Amino acid sequence: MRISDIQRCEVRPGRLVEWTFSPATVEAAAVLPPDPRPPAYIQESHIRTARSVREDGLFVPTWLGAAFDLPGAADLDALERALRGWTLRHETLRSGFRWADEEMHRFTLGEDDVSLHREEVGDFADTTCLIRYLQDRFDVAADALGWPNLIYAAVVREDSTSVYMAFDHTNVDAYSLQRIPAEIGELYTADVTGRPVTGTPPGSYVDFCELERTSADGIDDTHAIVERWREFIRRCDGRLPAFPVDLGLRPGAPLPTQRLLCEPLVDADAAAAFEEYCRPYGGSLVGVLAATGLIVHELGGTPVYRTVVPFHTRLKSAWSDSVGWYVGGAPIEVPAARDFDGALATVRAELRDNRSLARIPLARVLRLLGADFRPTSPDMYSIVSYVDARPTAGSAHWAGQNAYGLIRVSYGDQVCAWVNRLHEGLWLACRYPDTQVAYKNVRLYAEALRDLILSVPAPARLRVAEPAFL
Repeated sequence: MRISDIQRCEVRPGRLVEWTFSPATVEAAAVLPPDPRPPAYIQESHIRTARSVREDGLFVPTWLGAAFDLPGAADLDALERALRGWTLRHETLRSGFRWADEEMHRFTLGEDDVSLHREEVGDFADTTCLIRYLQDRFDVAADALGWPNLIYAAVVREDSTSVYMAFDHTNVDAYSLQRIPAEIGELYTADVTGRPVTGTPPGSYVDFCELERTSADGIDDTHAIVERWREFIRRCDGRLPAFPVDLGLRPGAPLPTQRLLCEPLVDADAAAAFEEYCRPYGGSLVGVLAATGLIVHELGGTPVYRTVVPFHTRLKSAWSDSVGWYVGGAPIEVPAARDFDGALATVRAELRDNRSLARIPLARVLRLLGADFRPTSPDMYSIVSYVDARPTAGSAHWAGQNAYGLIRVSYGDQVCAWVNRLHEGLWLACRYPDTQVAYKNVRLYAEALRDLILSVPAPARLRVAEPAFL
């Protein structure tokens, strides 16, 4: 799906309806005994970071979401049944956490205790007012430090119905969001047509959390993976890596607001040519990282591009269709290369040697290293992510459905970039600090990335030129 924020996902006026967990469901959750399955390290780190930033006096919304259209004025009863059925399918959505002193404990509702409350909010004739309402509502309803921390909404019109779903990040990753339009669409269509829903229930992310944590807790600070992270962080001057260009940030300044760049990068033909050129080295992921290494060397003069590459941790088929936060990170180091082919070869070797490091959660590694990173930002490090979304069920229909993956752009001092391969080509989204310097350099990065992708297969040394409007 195209990644966007709520302001740029084609919101249109209509009658707004919301669904949240019912009061009876919230009351049932309040008296549940602890679920012995622990949070994933990535969940715990996210919630502790949110609490730390909140204690510093800043409310930083970090929810993720999905938006897509259904044809016509939706049957709201059928849509409600589809939303509830989908919620029951994925156990993490009915699971949450409570604090006991400094420890987090899980609770999980049974399926029979889950019901939705529907509220008719009213008609919105003005798009700006509707966008402002949705963002403010999602900020509160999908808060990392609250529970429930999800909300569903629909904007109903005669010709179409736009569905919006927002979640705290503990429950979803990008792949989870990509599956939503097809899954909800299938459940809704089956209900209104009377057809049965087929398929095998997906594995539970809550079960995965327990398995992953047990495995991670089985290593100590002498483990080879921990030692490799120790050396990587040492070479980053004792920190996790930031995007190595000037962002116009002042040391010790408050956490800045952020902006979002999101736009098509290249069309399908150019994306296919880039993939073909990079395939001997491992494909477009390698190509995007190699290109980034060249570009940041030109923009910032850094001799070595260091970053943490996100990888999914859905290593068993049971997790393939599961909603959850199945993401780990692997560190790579890319010295400045003479040309694109040299950078490709280096990135391929780095990913081959280091990808296995993503299997141990970074939060566990940092704990073993004794690294007391008191979080002051929702992003621990900068990322450049690449995902080929075309194999996802229903992806061929996303353009016609106005389907988007939503991110909340609020505060942060890092650069986080996502490159998604869609049927229409490559789509770029980049969240960055709202400074003039960061705007200029992120714009330069995007233009240079586009130029390099369009330049293959002709070998040429990269040249970064400022856009004419700067």
